[in-house]
Amino acid sequence: MRIAVIGTGYVGLVAGTCFAESGNTVTCVDIDEDKIRRLREGQVPIYEPGLEELLKRNVADDRLHFTTKYEEAIPGADAVFIAVGTPPDEDGSADLQYVLAAAQMVAENMDGYTVIVDKSTVPVGTARKVKDRASQHTSHPFDVVSNPEFLKEGAAIDDFLKPDRVVIGSESQKAAEVMDELYAPFVRTGNPIIHMDIESAELTKYAANAMLATRISFMNEIANICNRVGANVDKVRKGIGSDARIGSRFLFAGLGYGGSCFPKDVKAVVRTAQDADYDFKILKAVEDVNERQKRMLYEMVDEHFGGDLAGKKFAVWGLAFKPNTDDMREAPAVVVIKALLEAGATVTAYDPEAMEEAQHRHLGDTVTYAKTPMDALDGSDALILVTEWNEFRRPDFDAVKERMAGTVIFDGRNIYSRKRLEESGFTYYGIGT
Repeated sequence: MRIAVIGTGYVGLVAGTCFAESGNTVTCVDIDEDKIRRLREGQVPIYEPGLEELLKRNVADDRLHFTTKYEEAIPGADAVFIAVGTPPDEDGSADLQYVLAAAQMVAENMDGYTVIVDKSTVPVGTARKVKDRASQHTSHPFDVVSNPEFLKEGAAIDDFLKPDRVVIGSESQKAAEVMDELYAPFVRTGNPIIHMDIESAELTKYAANAMLATRISFMNEIANICNRVGANVDKVRKGIGSDARIGSRFLFAGLGYGGSCFPKDVKAVVRTAQDADYDFKILKAVEDVNERQKRMLYEMVDEHFGGDLAGKKFAVWGLAFKPNTDDMREAPAVVVIKALLEAGATVTAYDPEAMEEAQHRHLGDTVTYAKTPMDALDGSDALILVTEWNEFRRPDFDAVKERMAGTVIFDGRNIYSRKRLEESGFTYYGIGT
């Protein structure tokens, strides 16, 4: 099949590359000329394990193309995926200007029946707006489909190539058949393609992320109780996670959720509820808990040092909001570090992938960036673990102690053993442990 993808951000680039990998001819469109030039040269602008190799192979095999011109990508396409940004407005609602502009450009350049697919995460009612906008700019027949993505950053390639499920919202049997054919190679092991009405498909993505965010905030509340009553949240997690009705995933306590999806999508569901004259109290609480949780580690640090952090030096391991990505949107590390700096402390940070992102977009030169995790420790009064990259899990703690001036470790992800560290002479702080 011939596929066009509008937008070469996280979703668009992964989708376009994976569709090409399954044998389709794919053209990705973006208005950023420099970005398109770099993609043609095989330079991937985001860090996602496996993506660069896959992209280079499909470019070399002439299945994956990049352009800034809609007229090169849209004519002759069987399906066009809109994967542009939907940033939240101040009230939490999704900004649809880029989605609707893309729909108009698709309509102006199509030359026959086309399936227009909303791949961006969009609120209920967006497909109707896309249909209305496209109808104003073409006389060719088309259908609009909602096909939300369920990609986890750091595991996006596997998620796309081996999806748990594919959700398709459509009013057209013809469009549904096009989508079935397109996704058939990815569901050969029997995972379902779930067909539903458009509104249900649009809400499904928001509901899934809101549920996962709720589990995270719930466990962080449990962890905070554990700190006060002497319980251990890791043991509680194992106890409840073995219940088949609950399951073990997304039950890890920590510093709250971040990234491009959960914060934005929770806000969007709250806004959707408000628009429908409904007060979604649980999700409002989820948001409040998450924002408070991001400061938890800083408050532990502040309390340990008696409220006097001026002149103290801290090593921070981990800047990205989660491992295996360089994404720092809504990252807890930003909140922790800015609070330390405001209190008069200095910070030396290390992250395997996110330091360039931190310096260019989030923290600038307000912190020192170390070349290695061990270099970050030199002369530090404490180590603060924020992101649980694998390379941080088994350090040589004797060497750690030698590099540090102090002997305190604040573990924001509960990856270390309190017993092991206390036996080695460290003071240890975890989240609910």
